[in-house]
Amino acid sequence: MSKAFSLKIRDEIFDEVEEIIKKLDTPRNAYINRALEYFNLMNRREFLKDSYIRESKMVSNNSLEILEEF
Repeated sequence: MSKAFSLKIRDEIFDEVEEIIKKLDTPRNAYINRALEYFNLMNRREFLKDSYIRESKMVSNNSLEILEEF
């Protein structure tokens, strides 16, 4: 299912998109969908990385406490 929405894009970004989609012979909608999908993927990875860093610090602190006991 698809959703329609209105979007304001700066002129320079729009012009660049138009130039690229002409070279790729791709519809604007498909290009923007792929760009958003990629951007979402990058953000999910960043969120996961931050989560791993946070959890790693928690485990590290616990590991140091356990090592100090021995």
